[in-house]
Amino acid sequence: MMRDMENGKREENRKPEQPGKRQDSQAERLKRRYGRAVPQRRGPMGPGGHGPGRQRAMAKGAPKNSRATIKRLLSYLNEDKAKMGLAFFCVIINTVASLAGSYMLRPIINRYIAPMDGTRGDAAGLAKALLAMALVYAAGVLANYAQAKVMLTVAQNSLQKIRDDLFTKMQTLPVRFYDTNNNGDLMSRFTNDVDTVGQMLSNTLVQLFSGALSIIGTLGLMLYTNVYLTAITIIMVPVMMRAGGAVARRSQKYFSAQQASLGAVNGYVEETVTGQKVVKVFCHEDTAKKEFRILNQDLRDNQIKAQFFGGIMGPVMGNLSQINYSLTACIGGILCIWKNFDVGGLTVFLNFSRHFSRPINEISMQVSNVFSALAGAERVFAVMDEEPEAPDDRDASVLAPMKGHVILEHVTFGYTPDKVILKDISLYAKPGQKIAFVGSTGAGKTTITNLLNRFYDIQSGSITIDGTDIRHLNRNNLRENIAMVLQDTHLFTGTVRENIRYGRLDATDEEVVQAAKTASAHSFIMRLPKGYDTLLEGDGANLSQGQRQLLNIARAAVSKAPVLVLDEATSSVDTRTEKHIEHGMDRLMANRTTFVIAHRLSTVRNANAIMVLEHGEIMERGSHEELLDMKGRYYELYTGVKELD
Repeated sequence: MMRDMENGKREENRKPEQPGKRQDSQAERLKRRYGRAVPQRRGPMGPGGHGPGRQRAMAKGAPKNSRATIKRLLSYLNEDKAKMGLAFFCVIINTVASLAGSYMLRPIINRYIAPMDGTRGDAAGLAKALLAMALVYAAGVLANYAQAKVMLTVAQNSLQKIRDDLFTKMQTLPVRFYDTNNNGDLMSRFTNDVDTVGQMLSNTLVQLFSGALSIIGTLGLMLYTNVYLTAITIIMVPVMMRAGGAVARRSQKYFSAQQASLGAVNGYVEETVTGQKVVKVFCHEDTAKKEFRILNQDLRDNQIKAQFFGGIMGPVMGNLSQINYSLTACIGGILCIWKNFDVGGLTVFLNFSRHFSRPINEISMQVSNVFSALAGAERVFAVMDEEPEAPDDRDASVLAPMKGHVILEHVTFGYTPDKVILKDISLYAKPGQKIAFVGSTGAGKTTITNLLNRFYDIQSGSITIDGTDIRHLNRNNLRENIAMVLQDTHLFTGTVRENIRYGRLDATDEEVVQAAKTASAHSFIMRLPKGYDTLLEGDGANLSQGQRQLLNIARAAVSKAPVLVLDEATSSVDTRTEKHIEHGMDRLMANRTTFVIAHRLSTVRNANAIMVLEHGEIMERGSHEELLDMKGRYYELYTGVKELD
């Protein structure tokens, strides 16, 4: 019986949650979480580090200013004005050829098939006329081919510039931006949103111009052919436009929601795939599946609504076109009987009637593409409009060489104005000294190292290096003189040698090898299939966590930066490996100002000064022996668990 109950619970867990108010609210919560803000993580970006978390996000929803978005998109076509002109000239030729070919039916019917004077048709004249018509249509086909090829080039050039601008802008954005926006959603802007813009630029623009030109040309020929029948078409146009506008207004809202839902799904998939080991370790598969179903259901619902309202535009306009065609045929037939209207003229007019409705249908069908592209473009431009890192002062200093004399005086900082993380922090580090930070999770240890790199600017106080306030230093000069080894490792696709050289691109092969030896990484590198030329993929998936961290340490060693930050750099390395690299770490820290955030207190015993932080304040400071003699917080941590929670 108990087994049956357990099986029943498993089956219940497999059932997707039925749509309803609860799921709708949960879907919105998940969309805000994965489509806007980065999921909370350890350190300065999550609850453990009092980071900005989810308090800021880029706007989403319906386009706020479609006209401005369109104008901005068209600005990417400026460099290809000549090609655009050629493409539109080809559109004009194609449209004129299509209209001329259609109108040629009138003289062909009236002269060679059913002459109005009752004479017999002319087969030879008909053949020549059909050949002329074929040549006209062939010119239109060639022009259409040329136009499509030119516009494809123009569109891809524009997309290349958009992607370049987007990627370039992202390199200028502050760390705060990446702390508060989801990686998967940002990737969606690079792929899905840019692709929708490309579809509009390559197809929709030309079709809108071609459609408008066809409508104007067809209307002129219709007026020339028969005014009475033209009046019927003109009366139907407002009806068709009103119906199309009603559908378009609904369509715009749902296409914007579709793009936002797509970004949320991408964000969730990216995070879940990246953290798949954590999902499995904590048996979170069922919850992950449930949350994905909710996001996927939300995307499905929005896609159905968007595609439905985008799809019914064609049938609605087509049916109205059929009504217009039927009325025209009936009244045209009456005119042929009572008003001596020629059969060729009626045939041509009926053809024009369909020709007139077709571009209206095509334009209406493009509305969905336009709204989808505008929604995607606005999401792309939202990133481009983000505030970049504050520029360096015009007279920003460059320290060459930097010695590494670091002083913090009365530093107060909070990621948000209403929550202070660091409170009146003061400390100094002389060149070559090792300063360690210990304390509970969330005490502000990592925040101090982020401030040293100017990832964030302090609210009050000052941080100086070699006597110069870092706010007056060239930011690149500052960061290239501070090497960081973080707890979270990251390796790029490339060889081992290239990954180590990432710390200093002009490093020689000999310097790379020496850096690896300093980090005690040389021995395991030589055991790899191709040694230093072994290709790493998937963030070094073919290496152990400890080996990846050793490469990060080697990367810091090759930089030769005078200031070194070790943010729990050995916490992911087992105790045996940690002991093995202690001498290498000592060599790495020699003659460098080093700031160490330690998880294991045993690693900071030889520090020149140890700062004990709690609640953003320095409670105790001193050497290992001095702090033990105080028998305060450090004594409790060291003699208790010897590891921080």
